[in-house]
Amino acid sequence: MAKMKIWTKGKILWMRTIGSTIVGQAVDSLIFYPLAFYGYWENQAIINVMISNYFLKVSWEAIMTPFTYIVVGFLKKVEKEDYYDYNTNFTPFSLKDE
Repeated sequence: MAKMKIWTKGKILWMRTIGSTIVGQAVDSLIFYPLAFYGYWENQAIINVMISNYFLKVSWEAIMTPFTYIVVGFLKKVEKEDYYDYNTNFTPFSLKDE
């Protein structure tokens, strides 16, 4: 989301929030549900729950987008700051302390 903010020059907040949810929840769902429930639930049940929860979470993000705009606008006004992560290394695999 931080890189998307740089790419969009701080614009199109809805695309950043919903887009990151679409990708993040897809990765989360594909990893979590099979690991948590394989062997306990039937495969079709895992798939059904995975798909329905994915769409529920993405839909909820879309529904909450107007409230996100309100909160983000308020925080920018109060904090008088709009931070961009230009030099942040986002790799989770680095052992360097930056």
